[in-house]
Amino acid sequence: MTLTYRIATVFGIGHLRPAPGTWGSAAAILVGLLIDQYLGAPALVIATLVIILAGFWACRVELSNKLGTDPSEFVIDEVAGQWIALLAPALAFWSRGFEDFLPWPAWVSAFLTFRLFDIWKPWLVGRADARGDADGVMIDDLWAGFFAGIAVFVGGVLYHGVFLL
Repeated sequence: MTLTYRIATVFGIGHLRPAPGTWGSAAAILVGLLIDQYLGAPALVIATLVIILAGFWACRVELSNKLGTDPSEFVIDEVAGQWIALLAPALAFWSRGFEDFLPWPAWVSAFLTFRLFDIWKPWLVGRADARGDADGVMIDDLWAGFFAGIAVFVGGVLYHGVFLL
């Protein structure tokens, strides 16, 4: 088993059944919360960038001769997208000096909205998924994470800024 395959499957998490993408997202939330708690939101930003680069590399190597495939066991894209979604509440709380574990509505909403956009594949998410190449495997989840992050941020602003006035 090659290093790139281990990275693409997040060291075997992608082999969990059923719904390997959900398992990958759940593992990403857990590790992302630990990074945020013990190293801080800036470290989560750096870890996200590293995972994105490692994901593109691993997917390109593993899928170099397999155009049109997106193996279900490849969940590095879920980790990258999930961490992008998690950055919205992590950075919002960090900018306010919050130093405890992220409260459950924040990370749960990041998880659920990311899974929604990843499964539903609206607009740019679906277009990236339709590419049928190794980069498309990563890009659709990056868009899903971006849209989920926006949804979480807007939800937080509405809840904290409007409903709690």
